[in-house]
Amino acid sequence: MNGKLVAGGLIALVLLGLALVGPAVAPHDPNRQDLGAARTTPVWMGGTWRHPLGTDSLGRDVLSRLLGGARVALVVAAASAVGSAALGVPVALVAGYARGWVDSLLMRLVDVWMSIPAVLLAIALMAVLGLGLWKVVLAIVVVDWTRFARVIRGEVLALREREFVEAARAVGLPPVRVMLEELLPNLWPLIIVLTSLEMAIAVGVEALLSFVGLGVQASVPSWGAMIAEGRGYLMVSWWGMGMPMLALVLAVVGFNLLGEGLRERLDPRLRPTA
Repeated sequence: MNGKLVAGGLIALVLLGLALVGPAVAPHDPNRQDLGAARTTPVWMGGTWRHPLGTDSLGRDVLSRLLGGARVALVVAAASAVGSAALGVPVALVAGYARGWVDSLLMRLVDVWMSIPAVLLAIALMAVLGLGLWKVVLAIVVVDWTRFARVIRGEVLALREREFVEAARAVGLPPVRVMLEELLPNLWPLIIVLTSLEMAIAVGVEALLSFVGLGVQASVPSWGAMIAEGRGYLMVSWWGMGMPMLALVLAVVGFNLLGEGLRERLDPRLRPTA
């Protein structure tokens, strides 16, 4: 049994479940302020079950905000990964299959794009685009599509020399059909692995952007915003910052484990031999 795949899959499933049903079963409105209950301790530190994980400096329920932030994290992770793949895979297919000046031109574009610090580029894009969930997704896609293009292009270069691709060209299939019918099906395992790893990156980037105030709107719960708000009260109410940090770490580790597990499961070169 692949332990990484099981552990990562379980964490991803829990996050999916929290994102789907969490806001509906949250004990409180995540934005409801109750200054009289500000910085209430978690239940295991003497608090009450009314706020199991305590409250923040404005009296907002930490558990409810964590559940709302889970939905934001999952939407950003899934949409950003799919968008990056949708942009990077076609570039990789064209560059790897065409080779020559087409490959050189596209890969130089990728090299230039990757030379720009990813975090600074994401922050600059959000400063121009403004706040919003889908603007965060767009910024991550614009930054990270090159990861798919670079990795998958190398696999395309190897696959295009295989016998089944040469046979497809010999019978007269046009390049588009060769790429879609012969190359793309053999790239799906790698695309799935990269998508899982990209989801981990997207969760971290969204949290970073929200931490600096350039992510989702203030009315939308976000783990990064919770961390930013809680850092000023770390010594008196650590749970306001500690709980979203724990959720963020678990999500990133989970998606990374899922990606590594899928890579070991789908790549025949990494399978244990009898």
